Amino acid sequence: MPVELNHTIVHARDNRESAEFFAELLGLEIAAEWGPFIAVELSNGVTLDFATIPADRITPQHYAFLVSEAEFDAAYAQIVRRGIEHYADPHRQQPDAINHHDGGRGVYFMDPAGHAMELITVPYGGRPS
Repeated sequence: MPVELNHTIVHARDNRESAEFFAELLGLEIAAEWGPFIAVELSNGVTLDFATIPADRITPQHYAFLVSEAEFDAAYAQIVRRGIEHYADPHRQQPDAINHHDGGRGVYFMDPAGHAMELITVPYGGRPS
């Protein structure tokens, strides 16, 4: 059996707030609520299991998601409509912009818990030939 990522736990100040933020932005459904976790399932079967923990124990992480052009358009429209600060770069030096790395498009923004989220339409290194 090949090794595959099944799930990861995403620390949040409020698991419902963070799960709903992410699911609504990308047009996904909340998949399950189990114990302290609220899961959002991605199209490849991986779930992000949002868990509430004290804010001072959250270590900001970076999560990058490969999306289609249509998904990018829909998510970016929501980012703009909702007034979410966003950047073309991970260092937040190019506000209110997207990038065009590797012939695709990308954007960075923060989730409610302070995690750096990234949407890209082409994997780094370009499209596979």
